[in-house]
Amino acid sequence: MKTLKGKIAVVTGGASGIGRATALRLAADGCDVALADVDEAGMIETAREVRARGRRVSEHRVDVSKKDEVAGLVDAVVAAHGGVHVVVNNAGVAVSQTIAEHELSDFEWVVGINFWGVVYGSKFFLPRLIAQGEGHIVNISSVFGLIGLPTQSAYCATKFAVRGFTEALRAELVGTGVGATSVHPGGINTNIVKSARFADQAQKTRSVKFFETKTVPPSVVADGISRAIRRDQARLLVTKETYVVDALKRVAPAVTDAIVGRFKGLAT
Repeated sequence: MKTLKGKIAVVTGGASGIGRATALRLAADGCDVALADVDEAGMIETAREVRARGRRVSEHRVDVSKKDEVAGLVDAVVAAHGGVHVVVNNAGVAVSQTIAEHELSDFEWVVGINFWGVVYGSKFFLPRLIAQGEGHIVNISSVFGLIGLPTQSAYCATKFAVRGFTEALRAELVGTGVGATSVHPGGINTNIVKSARFADQAQKTRSVKFFETKTVPPSVVADGISRAIRRDQARLLVTKETYVVDALKRVAPAVTDAIVGRFKGLAT
């Protein structure tokens, strides 16, 4: 997809963070935007900013962990915009807890949104993209989809799964005119830590402070996503630490133990 001008993009988790930044960047690229989220107030604000960029926008209250709601989103988007070209499966949540103490209900919550939300968003929009011979699916993984960290078992499991799912999907789409990109951000200043479920509130306070002071804005990810769609990139790494982790996992895997130790301070 060489140009985004005149295209229609769906962004899940579009009420804030990477989702909002991506919606605004795609609008600046000339896309009309369909927002999907459970945060209606946040969607209203994102929609206002999209309109300020001169593009059409629709808002859809959707829980991406619910199969029927995501299936219904396809018809709702087509009804509002007449079609769809780009799908950004961005919605995500996190829980910080050791595996031994992790509530299965919390694990299921993370898997439902982070993984099944990506599967549903890809599966239900895919037939329309393939039929028109043009489109792109962007699935948000993480640096935690490259390395496992303490207290992040559920998050890492889903982000590793998103990476593998997207690689398989891309291989299946060769020759269809539809692309797929797996996105791996590192430290991004979003609300995901503030909204995450923590067993240890002191740990949450430290983590929130870290993300507020040591990370980069979500617009960095959004800019990369825009380029990745136009270039049909298989994978997008964002932030220095992601590049470091990716390289070390391939050429010096033992060194990643030190990186895990560095992050462990936030988890204890």
